[in-house]
Amino acid sequence: QVQLVEAGGGSVQAGGSLRLSCVASGYTYSRSYIGWFRQAPGEERERVAVLSTRGGGTYYADSVKGRFTISQDNAKNTVYLQMNSLKPEDTAMYYCAAGSSWYSFGVWGQGTQVTVSS
Repeated sequence: QVQLVEAGGGSVQAGGSLRLSCVASGYTYSRSYIGWFRQAPGEERERVAVLSTRGGGTYYADSVKGRFTISQDNAKNTVYLQMNSLKPEDTAMYYCAAGSSWYSFGVWGQGTQVTVSS
């Protein structure tokens, strides 16, 4: 069974940067796609970025294009989300998830909070 553990959240001022990490353990079949999602209170969950761990392709939401970068370190079973030029509207709980397609994710981490102050 795949397990995901996120880290790297915190509080930062607008314009700052954070790097989130997602360490995967267990059976790797479900790691074909690793995604980062976020959800703010009262808001719907948003798919932020997705990485195809086998092909290397990526997806970014329009709201983060040019500011966020998803990457992987296969030796460490880790996927990162580098977040630059952070805005207050980026404030949310961030989750990583593993799945079998760009849209289907069945394993989720516990989340890490990101707070951006103006």
